[in-house]
Amino acid sequence: MTIERRLRDQPTLRTPRLRLEQLGPEHLDDVHAALGDSEAMRLTGTRASFTAEQVRAHLDRLPGADDRADFAIIRAADGVFLGEVVLNELEADDLAMNYRVALAAPEHRGQGYGTEAGRAVVEWAFAAVGLHRISLEVYSFNPGAQRSYEKIGFRVEGRARHALRWDDAWVDAILMGLLSDDPLPD
Repeated sequence: MTIERRLRDQPTLRTPRLRLEQLGPEHLDDVHAALGDSEAMRLTGTRASFTAEQVRAHLDRLPGADDRADFAIIRAADGVFLGEVVLNELEADDLAMNYRVALAAPEHRGQGYGTEAGRAVVEWAFAAVGLHRISLEVYSFNPGAQRSYEKIGFRVEGRARHALRWDDAWVDAILMGLLSDDPLPD
């Protein structure tokens, strides 16, 4: 079975506190609301604003996509949408993808939800999808996210100096990666 087929058949993943289900049109209101969180937009370096129609068009494309895996992070205890965790930018020949996570509201940050979701997605990506490498960039003004990524197992591989200009200041991007044969933290 190809990587593309494994991505297209994206399962629901479960952790002790979370259900990670395929992100799709049924999450429109939650995703659109999350895109209104100015701090989340800053932490991810996102300058654009998105209409509901743009978000719907994106979400409509996701179920069955064979070049990415987008998971809605749902708190199992009460069904609250917490955010999303994504594998995208598939390089099939290199068995590699990009990783990103965004929590939907300030009250969801700092509770380990992103780390817990990330661990589940990374384990699935290596064991079931067959990836060899997952990489990401995190801006230097987001040390909390960098710590979360390190807890998942990502290692700092470099720095892109002055990769983003935000509020009239240059910000570096920390380059991180994780290989399928890297030891994962407990």
